[in-house]
Amino acid sequence: MNEAVFSLYIVRCSDNSLYTGIAADVARRITEHQSGQRGAKYLRGKGPLQLEFVEVVGDRAAAQQLEYSVKQLSRARKEALISGRSSLDELRRDHSAATGCS
Repeated sequence: MNEAVFSLYIVRCSDNSLYTGIAADVARRITEHQSGQRGAKYLRGKGPLQLEFVEVVGDRAAAQQLEYSVKQLSRARKEALISGRSSLDELRRDHSAATGCS
């Protein structure tokens, strides 16, 4: 059985707040968020949503770890990811250095 490949995404809400999530099918997940049926509670009433960033990150476990790391970032660091001034690879390297993993 093939394991799904997940992407990390960041959406901008109408109030200019940023929401980070992971999904195997980002387009479907954004539609769920916008419809309010199966979307995140945080996003209810905050539409329209604009997809600002998406990057394939690997399996679910890797995606969840990276999602947690991105959610811990300051708004400025998230904006740097969105604009391309920073990358998820840099975040992975910073995390590896901080935890002593290689």
